[in-house]
Amino acid sequence: MTATEAPRESLATAAGDPAIKPLPTWFFGFEGMMSAAYDLFKAYPQSLWVLGALGVVNIVASLTVLRSRLQLAKRLWRGKSTRKLAVGLVALRLGSHAVLTAAGLAVTSTAGHLGFAVVMAATTVSLLWFAQRTALRAVADGRA
Repeated sequence: MTATEAPRESLATAAGDPAIKPLPTWFFGFEGMMSAAYDLFKAYPQSLWVLGALGVVNIVASLTVLRSRLQLAKRLWRGKSTRKLAVGLVALRLGSHAVLTAAGLAVTSTAGHLGFAVVMAATTVSLLWFAQRTALRAVADGRA
């Protein structure tokens, strides 16, 4: 196994700081759902209560189950790339809808909103996974 193929757990261990654990996969699913929430609500307004409940579960899980991973989250938010990623996702959401509306192709159908929800969720999950992987590698390289 090469250094580029090292699993996430060994990256945290290689960093010399066993307290830094990677975020679990289910967390990325929650974040993907939250980034898709606007379009899911537009497609199905009755989903507001479900999305609100998932948001509360996300906050509670972040403050309890993921408490031990708070150090990684702090390191991620200190990095410029993570902040740029967050701003970029918001800009993608607002910009894509604004550009389509200006072009006379506003997304109004249920299928269109579901398509946007899938794209935003997949983009968010992929970018968050990449940001975590990059941060863990930087920590491992900096302390090794």
